[in-house]
Amino acid sequence: MSDLVGGFVETRDATPEIQKICDKVKTEVEKETGRDYVEFSAIKYRSQVVNGVNYLIKVHVGDYLHIIVYVNLPGDEFSLLGVQQHHAKDDPLEPFH
Repeated sequence: MSDLVGGFVETRDATPEIQKICDKVKTEVEKETGRDYVEFSAIKYRSQVVNGVNYLIKVHVGDYLHIIVYVNLPGDEFSLLGVQQHHAKDDPLEPFH
């Protein structure tokens, strides 16, 4: 991985790996938002290498969510760190807590 430890990298198109991360935390996102999602599709993402990797992901659910997911190394644990609802398609992915 060529990303440097520190800030989030530029926004990239979601990959099948990013979709798998979304799938792992979907139930937790549903609990957090109080909604059940038929569609839960990763669109864009940014990553940040820490002691593991933080992923900031734009998810299409009819409208758009921004979620932050921490994935440990070697990648067997997934933790939902935050959810923002009611985003638009063109809203930039900006870190939040």
